Amino acid sequence: MRMRLLVFVIALATCGPLPGGESDVALVEEVFFTSRRHVENIDSTTVWHGPDGERWLISSGKASHSLLVEDALNGGFIRRVGGLGQQLGQFNRPNGVWVANDYLFVVERDNRRVQVLSLPTFTAVGSLGETELTNPYGIYVRSLGKSEYSVYVTDNYETSDEEIPTDLELGNRIVHYSVELEGLSDGTMDFDLVGRFGETRGEGALRIVESIYGDPENERLLIAEEDNEHATSGFKVYGFDERFKETILARGSIKGQSEGIALVRRESGEGYWILTDQGMIENRFHVFDRRSLDYKGAFEGRYTLNTDGVWFDGTVSDRYPEGVFYAVHNDGNVGAFDWVEIKAALGIR
Repeated sequence: MRMRLLVFVIALATCGPLPGGESDVALVEEVFFTSRRHVENIDSTTVWHGPDGERWLISSGKASHSLLVEDALNGGFIRRVGGLGQQLGQFNRPNGVWVANDYLFVVERDNRRVQVLSLPTFTAVGSLGETELTNPYGIYVRSLGKSEYSVYVTDNYETSDEEIPTDLELGNRIVHYSVELEGLSDGTMDFDLVGRFGETRGEGALRIVESIYGDPENERLLIAEEDNEHATSGFKVYGFDERFKETILARGSIKGQSEGIALVRRESGEGYWILTDQGMIENRFHVFDRRSLDYKGAFEGRYTLNTDGVWFDGTVSDRYPEGVFYAVHNDGNVGAFDWVEIKAALGIR
């Protein structure tokens, strides 16, 4: 049996109250890190489970234009995939990544597309978005069955003078596609542009976007507003009807930048949202009830800082009986947290 690491709960001084009036931040020790590769400029991570027991942590390397594949149970390096280029199987500044069944969706900012690869071979199936996307970053993929997917991509386009667009120009921040995947090789993918959306005025306007995550059971889409100089910084709650729901999670408590989003799923729509407050000195993860959106507390790692992408894998194992939370650490590697230890630190069930 793995020796459990001590979990400390410490009170830290804050510049203001956290949601719900709490000012304590729990310290949760990382159970492992992947090897440090700062030159990669790692952004996002996801997990794939194979039929033969494979459990891969797949991360995007923006600077190396590749994907890093590591063991999701211990961080051991497995392989590198890709390299700079425009052909299928190559990448140009990959950013958001998402595994759905045996497919890997990769957002490429500088190729202005989403590439789809089959696993475990990483064979390219096709790409989408070249004619619609301008500056894509994040992705959420909703599986509608064995072969059909609903794909949402954040497009952080700019105006010609390279400034944040005015409110009336913000209506295309989220691009929605319908995707059908029927095989595991090039030419077996079809897709259609469903539409684009985003509020163009008021608190629901999306100014700087990257992370997005959906919760179909509770009819919610969470979108991180990264403009930390704007009063609406936080995680904006939209619905699958593509309308803002007048709620911004962690509003007023983000000290750094609203970043990665992870969802802990439980039965009957229960569970938790884990929302990243990215910082080089204080790097926190805020936890909200999935159904009620009530605030449950915040935690930080012993070493993890400057987190971009996060992922929660709820698949049980002897080592992690309730799943693992993964968080990118300062552009160079990924840290893992035992969900049992996070729960104990926050006093949640």
